[in-house]
Amino acid sequence: MKTVTKRDLVVQISNETGMTQQQVFDVIQKTLDTITTTLSGGDEVVLRNFGSFQVRETKQKIGRNPNKPDTDVIIPPRAIVKFKPGKEMKERVANVLHQIQNPEATETTHAPAATPTPETGSL
Repeated sequence: MKTVTKRDLVVQISNETGMTQQQVFDVIQKTLDTITTTLSGGDEVVLRNFGSFQVRETKQKIGRNPNKPDTDVIIPPRAIVKFKPGKEMKERVANVLHQIQNPEATETTHAPAATPTPETGSL
């Protein structure tokens, strides 16, 4: 399975919409910045059919230093971001199970990554 980066998203959306890569990058970056700002304020972000992002607190734990196993280390509580996928995403991702279980069968079926062109602009 392939890792898709922000750059890959920018190129793909730019090719599909006709917007320049810089315009697409600005929209994606502003979206991510807004989500981050909202979450850092303690609020939840809900994107229908995609999923929701929530801030949750982890409990304090007692850990061990592998170099000093006889000494306990207190791991303080902290805030984490939890993602809960929406119904449509769950259904579509459920179809990927076969690809995860048989990675050799899907390696040759991936389309090559899009490359920047002078018409779409570059970052």
